[in-house]
Amino acid sequence: MVKNTVIISSLALGLVISLTPGKAIAQMPHDMNEMQPTETGQFRQIDQPLGNKVAVTVGGLGLIGLELWWFLFSKPKSQKASTAGGVQEVTVTVDGGYEPSQIVVQAGQPVRLNFDRKDPNSCLEEVRFPDFRIAQELPLNEVTPIEFMPQKPGKYEFTCGMNMFRGVVEVQSRS
Repeated sequence: MVKNTVIISSLALGLVISLTPGKAIAQMPHDMNEMQPTETGQFRQIDQPLGNKVAVTVGGLGLIGLELWWFLFSKPKSQKASTAGGVQEVTVTVDGGYEPSQIVVQAGQPVRLNFDRKDPNSCLEEVRFPDFRIAQELPLNEVTPIEFMPQKPGKYEFTCGMNMFRGVVEVQSRS
């Protein structure tokens, strides 16, 4: 019963405070005849046109939609390796991430990934393939080949030195 009384009195007090116009109750003059609006230069309510409110709301919802699409629904750029001389080869541009970030190769054939680093970001100085026990430095503005032989089908991740940027080598069984 005490809890109900506390809740009801808190709601009533909140209602009274929210309905008080302009000034706080503690700042109201004792003599109600003295109440006259004065400019203090502190806070004023600014009424915005409805068009501005709608534009800000639509813009905010658009940005939320863009973030959801980017993180949940956008697909990574994929590229199938081309085979020349018995070696599957793909050039990966390193510039703010890996392009392409998904590489499709066949199992049982050698793979050569040519990493062309254009981004001076220190995070991208190294690429790691933990499943193949490869960690390779990537000099700036140079193409660095990395070769390995995937034996089993599956998805093998590669990352930058700080695990911030990622890519995947998808190994498919030979048909």
